[in-house]
Amino acid sequence: MVMFSATWPFEVHQLAQEFMDPNPVKVVIGSEDLSANHDVMQIVEVLEERSRDARLIALLEKYHKSQSNRVLVFVLYKLEATRVEHMLQKGGWKAVSIHGNKAQTERTKALSLFKNGACPLMVATDVAARGLDIPDVEVVINYSFPLTTEDYVHRIGRTGRAGKKGVAHTFFTQQNKGLAGELVNVLKEAGQIVPVSLLKFGTHVKKKESKLYGAHFKEIPVGAPKAKKITFNNSDDED
Repeated sequence: MVMFSATWPFEVHQLAQEFMDPNPVKVVIGSEDLSANHDVMQIVEVLEERSRDARLIALLEKYHKSQSNRVLVFVLYKLEATRVEHMLQKGGWKAVSIHGNKAQTERTKALSLFKNGACPLMVATDVAARGLDIPDVEVVINYSFPLTTEDYVHRIGRTGRAGKKGVAHTFFTQQNKGLAGELVNVLKEAGQIVPVSLLKFGTHVKKKESKLYGAHFKEIPVGAPKAKKITFNNSDDED
């Protein structure tokens, strides 16, 4: 059994330890810390939620003026995807969307239009954050920041693929402040500019916790000594 992942969330790690061989071979390319593709230029912008629509339009005027290059806009919720799609369409942009409220046939059609360039602007929830291999996505715009930094890494990984360069422009709001520390670390690791407005939220990173053992849980390394079974005599059975 072989597992591949750009990130290694704690819950998945727990699952792997439970079902895989007790002593798996672990191959790490790069750092074991959360890191993003260095071929992607990450731009993080701290703003108010109510200003996101106008800012999105301004970025599309910058990155998608020709309406021929592929741009992927990520949102957090299904209803948000529909609203943003309709807003863009009313503004004269050719846009499609994929999210969980759409039937599989609708999602397949939208993805096909995005792939073949007939509609190179797509709005998507995190259903498109993983497993979407389209080499020519030039720009990813995070209209809404995801629930985890791991999802952020996967989202921006939809661009800058197969050795190409890409751009990821991210909106960060007050509601996302709990993830500021992790995002700062990802930006620093990739040599990206960390905006001062992001640092104002702090750089604290919440320690991963085990549901069973809390924050004091420590992973047992592969080379640790095997546990020994010790049997004690039951004094009640002695004569």
